Amino acid sequence: MIPDPDSVPRRSRRATSPIDPRIAIIGGGPGGLFTAYELQRIVDRPLRVTILEASGRLGGKVVTPRFASADVRYEAGAAEFYDYEHFGHDPLKELIAELGLPIRPMGGPTVIVDGQVIANLDDVRDRLGAHAATALLDFDRQARDRMTPREFYASGDRDGPAACAELSRFDSVIGGIACPRARRFVEHMIHSDLAAEPSQTSVEYGLQNYLMNDPAYMRLYGIEGGNERLVESLAAQVDARVLLGHRAERVARSPRGTLLVRSRAGEAVEESEFDAVVVALPHDCVSRIEFAGDRLRSAVAAHHAHHDHPAHYLRITMLFERPFWRDRVSDSFWMLDRFGGCCLYDESARDPSAEHGVLGWLLGGDAVRELASAPDNELVERALDSLPAVLGDGRPLLREARVHRWTGAVSALPGGVSPMRIDRRHCPEPVEHPNLFLVGDYLYDSTLNGVLDSAQYVAGWIAAKVARSPNA
Repeated sequence: MIPDPDSVPRRSRRATSPIDPRIAIIGGGPGGLFTAYELQRIVDRPLRVTILEASGRLGGKVVTPRFASADVRYEAGAAEFYDYEHFGHDPLKELIAELGLPIRPMGGPTVIVDGQVIANLDDVRDRLGAHAATALLDFDRQARDRMTPREFYASGDRDGPAACAELSRFDSVIGGIACPRARRFVEHMIHSDLAAEPSQTSVEYGLQNYLMNDPAYMRLYGIEGGNERLVESLAAQVDARVLLGHRAERVARSPRGTLLVRSRAGEAVEESEFDAVVVALPHDCVSRIEFAGDRLRSAVAAHHAHHDHPAHYLRITMLFERPFWRDRVSDSFWMLDRFGGCCLYDESARDPSAEHGVLGWLLGGDAVRELASAPDNELVERALDSLPAVLGDGRPLLREARVHRWTGAVSALPGGVSPMRIDRRHCPEPVEHPNLFLVGDYLYDSTLNGVLDSAQYVAGWIAAKVARSPNA
């Protein structure tokens, strides 16, 4: 769905000349589009921007398809946006407002454990016992003592070893919860947010994913009409040559210090010269490009190894005749103690006029690695089997189901065990290749907010270079 043109600020098409800087952006997902948009916004001269996207669509992990049996949307990728406006500055929310896109708050305190609905501390005490409630309160107090809301907000900006995260793994903290029932409750509550196991991530990142459930730390929202409206609005605004179905295969330095990008579209191979190249790909895709020359190859390999902590998602979304679960749970989403802990999204809650019910399972971590190769019909059956009796029986109401796999698509340890300095994160080989940049959520916090932070940083860097070299 394309937004009303009158609701979106127009960008004038600036005439370019052969001497204007040539910028290649490899990847047409959120990182690539954010980078192109920010370059256009802050650079005060024309640029010749080319976006190379291997698939046949823009948007990457932001995708809002429709069911075949009914004209009903659902989120197949990024489910929500994180709201930091209460801290005073939220670049992503400000961008969405600039594009004229309406938003809808999302929330869900409920966790279903052993078929019982738990929405507050009283429910924990009544259903899991007083010992579990006391242990949960103790853990919550320790988590808040370790990280304030302001520290939570600033965590992605930490720059280098002097401010690195705690090196111990999150399971060392989870294991300290005295009551086993309370420990499992916490594990199930945050599992799908982590998209990994507590032993695979850091104390800091684990605490972030626990504390994000508190509105004092973070709030959530989605875009009315589907999150993919953000992609469509950015694409309509960006002044760039967009090449779909073009897979970048090789990046090499030319004798003049520019960068040569070889791409393939079907059987056709093309090599083009650029003054700067931005690789805006998920971490697991960076290694698929050949970076020529020993120095660059070694630097990018080290960058990849430092950030190689894959986490996994799998989404199973079902269309029902009606939202049969609403009598018991009316939240935008809730957690369920199945598949190691998964999230259930009431996708139909995004559209108040919806008559059908749309329920989406978000699985994460080792459960995804074990299940991703299973056929779709088996995954649908297992998801239906996971629904507790308290929600009712949806099988007779099922019309259609879809499965979307995102294995290795995010990071279990954003920034690596010890975050690099921000410059080096984005420019892995600054001596002979100071014009090769990387953008990605895995450098910050595995969110769309982190992608934008990364894109803004690189766009600002390129803008400064352009300003210093007007005859690029």
